[in-house]
Amino acid sequence: MPRATPAQMLQAAVAHTPQATTPHAPRATTPPTPQAAHHPPRHPSPTIPVLDQEFADPDVVAVGGVYHAYATNVAGRNVQHATSTDLVHWTVDDKDVLPVLGDWVRPDPPHDVWAPEVFDNGDGFTLQYTARDRVGGRQCIGAAVALSPGGPFRPVGGAALVCPTEAGGAIDASSYTENGTRHLLWKSDGNCCGLDTWLHIQPVTWDGTRVTGEPVRLLKQDRDWEGGLIEAPTLVKRDGRYVLLYSAGDYRTAEYATGWAVADHLTGPYVKGDEPLLTTRSFAGAIGGPGGQDIVTGPKGRDRILFHGRGADPSRRALFVADIGFADGRPVVRGSKTLYEAELARVHRAVIRDAKDAWGGRAVGHIDEPDSFVEFKVYAVSSGAHTLTIRYGNGSLDASGAPAAATHTLTIGGAPAGVIPYPYTGWDAWQQREVPVELREGWNTVRLSKGDRYTELDAVQVA
Repeated sequence: MPRATPAQMLQAAVAHTPQATTPHAPRATTPPTPQAAHHPPRHPSPTIPVLDQEFADPDVVAVGGVYHAYATNVAGRNVQHATSTDLVHWTVDDKDVLPVLGDWVRPDPPHDVWAPEVFDNGDGFTLQYTARDRVGGRQCIGAAVALSPGGPFRPVGGAALVCPTEAGGAIDASSYTENGTRHLLWKSDGNCCGLDTWLHIQPVTWDGTRVTGEPVRLLKQDRDWEGGLIEAPTLVKRDGRYVLLYSAGDYRTAEYATGWAVADHLTGPYVKGDEPLLTTRSFAGAIGGPGGQDIVTGPKGRDRILFHGRGADPSRRALFVADIGFADGRPVVRGSKTLYEAELARVHRAVIRDAKDAWGGRAVGHIDEPDSFVEFKVYAVSSGAHTLTIRYGNGSLDASGAPAAATHTLTIGGAPAGVIPYPYTGWDAWQQREVPVELREGWNTVRLSKGDRYTELDAVQVA
């Protein structure tokens, strides 16, 4: 698959350490905390869970001003269910909304039921779920229906909806509608048996209980950071482009992450971002293994992304929510660092050079003249306080030849925003400085200009 240049892909991501390929295994079933409403702050940080218990692979549907979230099996319940009016304060249902599985499901416990997808089908609600087929032994996707979003959902048909045994089975259903046609997205579970893991799109009936056409392959694993598999597709259309989010890697580890790709047409070709969207590193370690994402229109019409991750308690995958925006069709998440390389910024009276250990292998040096500057164009999902992380190298010496600190002046949107001090590092010995900044929603110009002595710039990150 062709790769876009960094400039084409918004420079949007952070460096991520590759991991070894690991097989997809049954999801963990850590018992939940007591079934009570969880009350985080009204405007929580994206790194504070809004539901601090096991609630993996979340899917959300809005019905009459109430958000209904569904998640992977836990403590004897095949599918979890919780409700909220603001995506922040949640009440967990103590009932199993899918109490009975289809006849095609292997009856031996555990049922390994996970990754639910729920939508309004016009006459009620459809739930698509993953379970293990009793005949072929592979994981497959089935369907169930209910009159209300709180269930109970009852299985439809005597067989699985999608069950390509020869491809390793199918998991992680997701729904997308366009021009009166509903489509099912799913992953072929090839990592179970040494095969590729493809994300597919396939037309289905409006109630999502029968397929009406053949599947089309969209993406497969082909990046080191993906750890040998991709899964959990989520498709939206923003700014006239199709944006496909997906998870990758071993969900049991901190290397699990969320990637993205864009296309001009529904069936592709999809071009992946150069780096993932959500990683443990992009959240500075505050969230481990972010993935299993869903996008929903939240209160006041703002796009929100919900996903699971490991917070203060690494034994469980809690529920997180954050603002998500689309910069010319490409996703940016509030709280997750977005990378902007200095060599791709506006460089005035300075030099782009090959640089040892710099991200992307290049940096900007010789920011030496009184009017020298490097100006970045950065995107903020929502207005307010952000963190600007500057990756720099300072090899300045004072008059006596001793290592010396240096500075840059910072302006945002043309307005003065302070002076950035840089301790001595030596040349090509890159270090980071974190600076609190105020950004407005949308595009912002961030300029670092010549100050005292000399500092080179590798990149900035915005979270």
